[in-house]
Amino acid sequence: MSKNKQEQSTGSTKTVVINSLFWRFLERVGAQGVTFIVSIVLARLLSPTIYGTVALVTVFITILQVFIDSGFGNALIQKKDADNLDFSTVFYFNIVVCLVLYALMFFAAPYIAAFYQNPTLTPVVRVLSLTLIISGVKNVQQAYVSRTMQFKRFFFSTLGGTIGAAVIGIAMAYFGFGVWALVAQHLFNAAVDTLILWFTVRWRPDRAFSFARLKSLFSFGWKLLVSTLIDTVYNDVRQLLIGKVYQPSDLAYYNQGKKFPNLIITNINSTINSVLFPTLSKVQDDKDRLRSMMRISIKVSTYLMGPVLVGLAACADPLIRLMLTEKWMPCVFFLRIFCITFLIYPIHTSNLSAISAMGRSDLFLKLEIIKKAVGFGIIFGTMWISVEAVAIGSLLSAVVGLIVNAWPNRKLLGYSVIQQIKDILPPLLLSLAMGVCVYCVEFLKLNDWLTLLIQIPLGIAVYLGGSVIFKMESYRYLIGTIKEYRNRRGAKKDSPANDTE
Repeated sequence: MSKNKQEQSTGSTKTVVINSLFWRFLERVGAQGVTFIVSIVLARLLSPTIYGTVALVTVFITILQVFIDSGFGNALIQKKDADNLDFSTVFYFNIVVCLVLYALMFFAAPYIAAFYQNPTLTPVVRVLSLTLIISGVKNVQQAYVSRTMQFKRFFFSTLGGTIGAAVIGIAMAYFGFGVWALVAQHLFNAAVDTLILWFTVRWRPDRAFSFARLKSLFSFGWKLLVSTLIDTVYNDVRQLLIGKVYQPSDLAYYNQGKKFPNLIITNINSTINSVLFPTLSKVQDDKDRLRSMMRISIKVSTYLMGPVLVGLAACADPLIRLMLTEKWMPCVFFLRIFCITFLIYPIHTSNLSAISAMGRSDLFLKLEIIKKAVGFGIIFGTMWISVEAVAIGSLLSAVVGLIVNAWPNRKLLGYSVIQQIKDILPPLLLSLAMGVCVYCVEFLKLNDWLTLLIQIPLGIAVYLGGSVIFKMESYRYLIGTIKEYRNRRGAKKDSPANDTE
């Protein structure tokens, strides 16, 4: 390939990636923004105990959700020559699997209720588990959108479902439906999201099925299935044990504290990852480009997430009092712990995306087994101490996971753990300095509204000012990328092909 063609290809890829990031980020911010507002309203209307009850049920559904994907979604994205027969085969297989899983949850519901000594869980489990069937329809559509990078489709489907679910949830909570308000919100969101995506994406399954294709995809996907299953069980077993050993309200405080920093992770880190994996898969044979894109991902993710997570931790007290009222103040401790935990997630995400993109699902599985063996030991060591100890244990597990995830790419890509930490250190140090400045405002003993009105602009000014003064690489990269993108769009509009005269 000539130098000009290579530059054009690189520029074209960059434009597609930026477009994809824009729509994926807009979809995440829109959906999570609405969900965030709704969660505040519902937290004011409903008790922590009701939230804890629904959290117990969603743990089981989240675990079973892994089987619906079965790793086939990522296998379809990673496969270089995936065609409609591959997509159709996975579609029909998923439908059968999700029906079996729903039947399992339906008959297991009384036993789940008996385990937690809460008979009201039986109908809740049976109704909320309907989301599993809906996911069977939606899953392959999502893989198709990700592979073809049509992330604009996600925006309309997700936002439509989220807004509709918000109206349903708030209305039912206001009229006293209690736990069923949350159940209806989850179910309506999944149904509308799936319907809109079905009508906006042109892909439809053929009347064809191939066991040979299924076997081929499963050879890659089963390792990711087991990896994801281990990861999901590991992440959710804390909630199961907290719900069993402690009160539902304790679980609600734990989840509510995790929800706010997780919102940031979903909007920024998950957005980048959803675009990063298919992009890296396209250059899986060029290790230099793969390493370069991975480094950019780590630096930019940390630069964007650092100030928001550190700022959230610094503003936690007045923020929770204003939004959720005093009854939710016990969640502040958990919020701060998870803000620190999620700070290192860009390294997790980028390393695992690179390993998956290279087709090394076998290595992916080995890493999960090592991390979770250590993680489960930490969980069972802290579970009987306190819920706070469980949260601190999750932070320790994340640090161990960072080292394990990053270690293989020292040989695969020549990008060591030390190099990765050096790459994220500048934005983390700047974020920490900003957090100290923001937290010090609380010593003025002002009312909560005034405290936040000072803290937020101060945090933005300190971080952006520091980025300019210290010439932060990620800041310059983002500004340069935005300018380049605007210039490309302007050149495209001014090109003769767009001249209608």
